[in-house]
Amino acid sequence: MRADHTAYPPRWAGIALRGRTAGARTPAIVRRPRRPAPGRPPRGGGLRAAYERARRAWDRPLTAYYVILGASLLITVLGLVMVYSASQIQALNFSLPDSYFFRKQFLAAAIGAGLLLMASRMPVRLHRALSYPLLVGAVFLMVLVQIPGIGHAVNGNQNWISLGGPFQLQPSEFGKLALILWGADLLARKQDRRLLSQWKHMLVPLVPVAFLLLGLIMLGGDMGTAIILTAILFGLLWLAGAPTRMFVGVLLVAAVLGAALIGTSSNRMARLGCIGAADPGPGDACWQAVHGIYALASGGWFGSGLGASVEKWGQLPEPHTDFIFAITGEELGLAGTLSVLALFAALGYAGIRVAGRTEDPFVRYAAGGVTTWITAQAVVNIGAVLGLLPIAGVPLPLFSYGGSALLPTMFAVGLLIAFARDEPAARAALALRRPKQGGRAGVSWKSMRRRVKKRPSGER
Repeated sequence: MRADHTAYPPRWAGIALRGRTAGARTPAIVRRPRRPAPGRPPRGGGLRAAYERARRAWDRPLTAYYVILGASLLITVLGLVMVYSASQIQALNFSLPDSYFFRKQFLAAAIGAGLLLMASRMPVRLHRALSYPLLVGAVFLMVLVQIPGIGHAVNGNQNWISLGGPFQLQPSEFGKLALILWGADLLARKQDRRLLSQWKHMLVPLVPVAFLLLGLIMLGGDMGTAIILTAILFGLLWLAGAPTRMFVGVLLVAAVLGAALIGTSSNRMARLGCIGAADPGPGDACWQAVHGIYALASGGWFGSGLGASVEKWGQLPEPHTDFIFAITGEELGLAGTLSVLALFAALGYAGIRVAGRTEDPFVRYAAGGVTTWITAQAVVNIGAVLGLLPIAGVPLPLFSYGGSALLPTMFAVGLLIAFARDEPAARAALALRRPKQGGRAGVSWKSMRRRVKKRPSGER
């Protein structure tokens, strides 16, 4: 009997038949090698496959949300550990308990966590409604700082208000947040009316209000905070699409004013001369900058261990505030400092992603302003510790000691989290994870796979 190949249905294409005899052997199925699914990199494909997997993971809707939340919390927790380690000797020098500064920072972090949670749950329209009261309040407090008897000077800068006991408030830190929210709301309203194409609407009243804040800050002598506020202003103008000539013009005006302020102050000129210094110099003018380098150099790859710093024993001034990054390098080594840099880089990149993917102009300006604030302040602080920039006296965001700096920064991080949750794809992903009403579980990601019904094989 001859084997009739046409008797089999088309689904048996590719099946090799052995000769059928009276014993009626079953057809032998030749298995073809499995091909990778289209658009999916092959397993074990080397660096390219790893890059594709990382790119797909980064493109997921909730990646920016988790990166901002995780990086900010890790920076804050590691900062608490380093504040406790770096401030012990400083507290004992003032006849205080060794955990004095840590307890104050922990209290500020607890309050900041509440502000972060509140900001992350507030709708965007409420953030916009708070922008004007926050700006008015910040200006009012910054004016109070200049009134004798109310404002207090710390390290030569009069920008503090005493709240009673050991607690003090620095209103200029809240001025950064106020400028971001108010400037974002202002630019968003003008964009909706298509007024940003005119240079006067782009500059007025944003630049005059920013110069008002800068003037109040410089009355107290705080050049570092003025630099960060100027960076925020430039970030907002850049996001608003300021023409190059306008941007360069504002930059030149700020550079001339900055050069005049630096040239008229011997202290600022001395700080400028300590860039790249290898020895303290005459009169130990570069003592802090040089000992910051000593701390980093003695840390090695993995540091001397938590609590084992030598420079914090009176050699390095401000070990728990402006130069806490140097103590981190001494106790945790290069691995610790690179970890801190990686966390700030991840936080900044996630903020850029939130600002770049949104369709809401207010969210774009506010997210870009917050990202500019945190990254610029981190660069200025770390650059000063490394000897690449002059010492500006600004803390490392979320990391250094100081409740006045920590509270508005954590609120700003809450803004980024709220904006990351507000993306359309992120909202859809979060909605799938919420349980349905009536106690039924929500749809999981595994259930989103296409369910294909099994087709009958045709065999009896």
